Amino acid sequence: MKKLFLPLILAIALPVTFSCNSSRLASYLLTEGDAAMAIRQLLELGSKENMTGAFSKEQVLSSIFPQQVTKALNTLNMLGLTTEVDRFTTTLSTAAEKTATASVPIFVKSINNLKFTDAVRIIKNGGTAATDYLRTSAGDTLRRSITPIMQATIAEYKLNDQWNKIMKPVQAITGSKVNVDLANLMAGLVAESMFRKIAEKEVAVRSQAAARTTTLLQKVFSRSWN
Repeated sequence: MKKLFLPLILAIALPVTFSCNSSRLASYLLTEGDAAMAIRQLLELGSKENMTGAFSKEQVLSSIFPQQVTKALNTLNMLGLTTEVDRFTTTLSTAAEKTATASVPIFVKSINNLKFTDAVRIIKNGGTAATDYLRTSAGDTLRRSITPIMQATIAEYKLNDQWNKIMKPVQAITGSKVNVDLANLMAGLVAESMFRKIAEKEVAVRSQAAARTTTLLQKVFSRSWN
């Protein structure tokens, strides 16, 4: 009899508990303060996402090489410099990942310092509205803040030496001197990749219950406010 009694209690209690939780969420009224804090929480979650593998060879090439250089790279392949280019882009991808990890505190600080005039509207707009707000409010500042970190990483991996070795034959082929600010371009790529990860997390928090890892995220994003 005891063996049957416990499952019976659980069968009765679980629906009641679920009903109470559902009722509590249904009766919750979204405030401007909660909306702002929930936005900060989801953005911070996104900024801490793993960036391993986020920088492919194709992304690196398209970000740092001007169009005339991209064309010249095809010729470089015929000149037997494919290995040099591959080594450079692979190392640069690694440097970008390291820079992204080191940039997380910068993103978190910017997110915590966000000022809102209508956080509820951002919640209601759905999609990637919170990420878009961060990009508009702090995008330029974040890219500038990332650049020194990228510069230090480039120096650590001696990427400028590899860059110059590749660019000499490129310049001979193109007939013009190509001035590329490697650190600045890569800082832009790192920032955009981090924004993309944050946007992916925002979509997940808005659409998937499992992604709402705090009580506030559960309250704010468990229902539509439109």
